[in-house]
Amino acid sequence: MKQTLAHANRMLKLFGFFKVPLIWYCRPKILVLNEEQVQIRIPLKRKTKNHLNSMYFGTLAVGADVAGGFMAMSKAESRGKKISLAFKAVTGEFLKRPEADVLFTCNHGNLIDEMLDKTMETGERVNQPVRITATCPSIHGDEPMAVFDLTLSLKAVG
Repeated sequence: MKQTLAHANRMLKLFGFFKVPLIWYCRPKILVLNEEQVQIRIPLKRKTKNHLNSMYFGTLAVGADVAGGFMAMSKAESRGKKISLAFKAVTGEFLKRPEADVLFTCNHGNLIDEMLDKTMETGERVNQPVRITATCPSIHGDEPMAVFDLTLSLKAVG
């Protein structure tokens, strides 16, 4: 993908501010963005935590949404194509309380490439599940705090 992390983060902030203010409110930051993987960090702050001093599950859902959708948007942009992106379904399994900054990881770059190829070829909407894993590296290393399965839905526009 062509874009730098600085450009990707700038685009994410603008998208959040103008299109989905809750994303902007949670202040996600893209740490890794390559052909295979995206990693997003959301800091644990007063705005993003619950009464138990762990990350609020709504914030966790925002992180999963951004991790699952940003790679598809970025890959489509690098191809010079516009897509309509939505999530058709979501399931979440909450395993431990995330009591520090949370890292959301999606490793489905190849699957998203296949989805983009198919929708560009057929013009039809393509739906596939993607898995996002939430971890707290500063406390629990690579141990998952939550696992989300989101059905990503893509359609070529124009």
